[in-house]
Amino acid sequence: MSRLVDQIKQVLAAFADSKQPPALIGGLALAVHNVVRATRDVDFLADADDADRLHRVLLDLGYRCIHRSEDAANYVRDDEGLDLLYAHRPIARRLLAEAEERDTGLGRLRVISAEGLIAFKLQGFANDPSRLRDLDDIRALLQANRATLDMTEVADYFRLFDREQLLDELIAELGRPQG
Repeated sequence: MSRLVDQIKQVLAAFADSKQPPALIGGLALAVHNVVRATRDVDFLADADDADRLHRVLLDLGYRCIHRSEDAANYVRDDEGLDLLYAHRPIARRLLAEAEERDTGLGRLRVISAEGLIAFKLQGFANDPSRLRDLDDIRALLQANRATLDMTEVADYFRLFDREQLLDELIAELGRPQG
């Protein structure tokens, strides 16, 4: 775990001059919202205006870019993976701006809200329905945070992706006994 902590600290220090400090998303952010699962990389939401500068910073840190588009970039360094999702649409920019500093097992980090994490997982699943892990993560986030989620916000995201029926099905599952 200390290598991962060191990786995150190094990257965040290098990102210090960002327009908006990046926020943790993806598998590591799940743990902050009471869902634990294995992950192989670190995922951050970053302001799209910082994309070119962050790219140069990561290359200077020894990362190799394996994919880069207007929306996202993937980097590797030895066995370390780092993914950036760029916030350029109003909702993503709002979620980035509203990310809160939280105490995590990896130190104090800005982390996207549970509702925002559901939104990004839903976007991944809507873009590629074979991404069943994203659907499992949504299910787990709904289950683990059912008492605190802003379900109006969550429903808005499902509506945005024309997946209202899926949300109804997931909520119905929550009412069924487990096991």
